[in-house]
Amino acid sequence: MNNIVKIFFAAMILVLVSACGGSKKENENVTKLKEKLAKLKSEKNKLDGEIRSLEEDLSKVDSNAASVTKLVSIDTVQKKDFAHYIELQGKIDAENIAYVAPQGAGGVVKAVYVKLGDKVGKGQVILKMDDVLARQSVVAAQQNTGVLKSRLEQAKTLYERRQNLWRQSIGTEIEVINAKADVDALQSQLNAAESMLASAQEQADQSNVRAGISGVIDEMSIKPGEFFSPQSAAQPGMGIRIVNNSNLKMVTGVPENYINKVKKGDKVLVSVPETGKAPYETTITTIGASVSSTTRSFITEAKLPADPLLKPNQTASMKILDYQVKDAIVVPVNVVQSDEKGKYVYVLEKSGDKTIAKKKTVTVGEVYDGQIEIKNGLTHGEYIITEGYQSIYDGQSITTGI
Repeated sequence: MNNIVKIFFAAMILVLVSACGGSKKENENVTKLKEKLAKLKSEKNKLDGEIRSLEEDLSKVDSNAASVTKLVSIDTVQKKDFAHYIELQGKIDAENIAYVAPQGAGGVVKAVYVKLGDKVGKGQVILKMDDVLARQSVVAAQQNTGVLKSRLEQAKTLYERRQNLWRQSIGTEIEVINAKADVDALQSQLNAAESMLASAQEQADQSNVRAGISGVIDEMSIKPGEFFSPQSAAQPGMGIRIVNNSNLKMVTGVPENYINKVKKGDKVLVSVPETGKAPYETTITTIGASVSSTTRSFITEAKLPADPLLKPNQTASMKILDYQVKDAIVVPVNVVQSDEKGKYVYVLEKSGDKTIAKKKTVTVGEVYDGQIEIKNGLTHGEYIITEGYQSIYDGQSITTGI
């Protein structure tokens, strides 16, 4: 029987070596290699089953074979909480990112008041654009408004005098009416002039480019003397970007096959290795409404706490909790074997004065981090065989060496 095993493994190694050598050829098909490997594994499982079956039959007719005791290692089956996570890669982004652009048509930059990395407040003037023409318009509008105000005061004084004289029956009524008309006309002109002044002042104020949000200057590509316009500000690397790191989020694409497993409010763990900190515990706050036609994934977002070590565009990993069970039976995934009847494990059992291996069929659940959930087939307190299980059969005498 040992010769059969040796021949089989020698043949398998020969085929694998041949396959590895062939992989160096440019025309070798990776799919064919995988198919060969899967076929070999299937044949191995079949041979393992036949070997165990022959050993069982041999033990029934050969007393010497039946007396062979195999050394194994065991562990106690215990209940514990089990959780399954979907592990994905993504990046950190900021909720508040503002790209600064001038109002109006833009112009030549006269002065820049901040530099890269500076903290700014909402409404703070970041840079000054050339405003010579705008200031001239303001001065002209102010002068016109001043003239009209003086004329209006004179007209009002004249009107009051005409009224007083008319009350004393001096002068004519038409003189009073004309004086009132002059006041009304000048008032209308003054209103229009003040409106023009306000417009000119607003136009002049547009030369002051302000921060739209509070944050840190994350990108600054503008220098005095350069032309700055809304069009140039929209080009990557050509404008000013402000980032508010106090409101960050984790953004990742989730494959579409998890659509029915991932939902808003699910617990997640976000790991950023560069921080040297434990994973951040948070929840999913946003689920994308569509699936990308190129990546076949949908966007999910989870808010992160304020942390100076977290920066937008940092790479991070997200673990989405999609399944958990309290007091579950969990065993190492490698101890679960398969045959034509399904999944099974070996446990230690007392049979008279002997200790034997007992084959138990199990129903399995989720697998995560080298552990597998056993839904049926095992009970708390049983002794499961964790080493040596590959070379034993149902009913074989075993010892733990203790």
